[in-house]
Amino acid sequence: MTPRPSKTLTTFAAALLLGQSVVVPGAAAGPLGDTSSFDLPDFGDSADAVLSPAQEKRLGHAFMRSVRSTEKVVTDSLLNDYVQSLGKKLITRSKSATGNFTFFLIDDPSVNAFAGPSGYIGIHTGLILTSESESELAAVLAHEIAHVTQKHLVRTFEAASRMSIPAAAVLLAAAALGAVAGGPAGVAAAIGGQAALMQEQLNFTRGNEQEADRVGMQILADSSFDPRAMPTFFERMGRATRAYATVLPEFLRTHPVTTSRIADAQGRAEKFPYRQVADDRRYYLARATLRVQQARTPDEAIQAFRSALNDHRYQDEPSERYGYALALMRGRQFDAARRELDRLRSEEPTRVEYVVTSARLHVRTNQVERGLAELEQASSRMPGSHPLRVELGETLLAAGKAERAAKVLEPLAKSQADNPQVMRLMAQAAGQAGRRAEGHQYMAEYYYLTGAVDSAVLQLEIGLKQPGVTFYHSSVMEARLAELKKEAEELKKEKKRL
Repeated sequence: MTPRPSKTLTTFAAALLLGQSVVVPGAAAGPLGDTSSFDLPDFGDSADAVLSPAQEKRLGHAFMRSVRSTEKVVTDSLLNDYVQSLGKKLITRSKSATGNFTFFLIDDPSVNAFAGPSGYIGIHTGLILTSESESELAAVLAHEIAHVTQKHLVRTFEAASRMSIPAAAVLLAAAALGAVAGGPAGVAAAIGGQAALMQEQLNFTRGNEQEADRVGMQILADSSFDPRAMPTFFERMGRATRAYATVLPEFLRTHPVTTSRIADAQGRAEKFPYRQVADDRRYYLARATLRVQQARTPDEAIQAFRSALNDHRYQDEPSERYGYALALMRGRQFDAARRELDRLRSEEPTRVEYVVTSARLHVRTNQVERGLAELEQASSRMPGSHPLRVELGETLLAAGKAERAAKVLEPLAKSQADNPQVMRLMAQAAGQAGRRAEGHQYMAEYYYLTGAVDSAVLQLEIGLKQPGVTFYHSSVMEARLAELKKEAEELKKEKKRL
């Protein structure tokens, strides 16, 4: 009889790190979060192996902290707001998708997307640039949403239940996040040559992919996107499969595209009525932003956008001009960038991307008060805009107005306690306003959310030593310090055991 594996959740959380974090010895013991306080369900009957919603939520938080500790998660509020709004559109308009989801970007030029526990869905920036329409991008997100709603991660956990925890960890990471370090062969080697088990898992994944295609296509149709975008994207990926031969992009490793799968998707798409879908301008603005960021030099970006505008080679002229303005800013041609932005704002004065970028340009040209005035005016018109509030808080800090920055950021810190960017800005605001203990408290949460538990512990210890710290704050920080020290100790034990 196969011995029943340990039920330590920190080990299972380690399984859901990115592929390279699992297959490299020692890396799997990266910061995982507050996961030591509850157990995995017993391995046994299929029904017993399903995580409860509370367990999956905690596991999702641990997963996200682990991702932040190993990957370059994008912090740009405009880009994040776009992918989150696109994902929200798919969720709220669909009868097929329910639950809470968090969409985030990873700064990586490869073509990839993945679903993690508790509705965390990661998108590589390379996927946005590879897509040729917003419906194609939405198709990939809908596919990943379907992986979550159909409980494919839980099913994978069940499939690995007869393995030892370390082997199950690698297998689960491969299924959930694509085994980006070395592909299936690398994973099989990492678990001691259990190639047969890996082959079984790959077959299981193909079944998941087919179901995710079906459900994802319905999500697309419900959300007024073009269902035909899914087989179109698959077909292009299929051509890439043949072109890449043995070296595949990440999306093709984790989402194998076959002729039968493309044909099946095309057949399903034909059952939906044909519709022409206009791409949201935010899609093109996000693509322009990423093109500027991924250009090797500012001059390369400037030349690319200038040539496209001169030759009329673009799908959306304002977005192309926006990219040109960003490229000029990157190249420190501030006067030319201002002309482009002013032209754009004359056509769409309330477009959030234009307002935020204009304010950033004012800050870079030592006109902080002008940038501040633009942001305050826009924020009063659109109080619910997350990018505007974040940018307003950051600009207030640049203007030396820490108390006002804290008042702007505190509501965000309460409503988005899992947002590292907000925690970092709040730490700056509190510190600059003279509330040093509070500043260290917020900084501890920033480090914790980015997976650096030891640094979080150090910040709390420093905060407790600050003069004038109130009894209430010292009590809160001492309790949090005890939690994090316990977690850090658990992580050290887990690292030694692995």
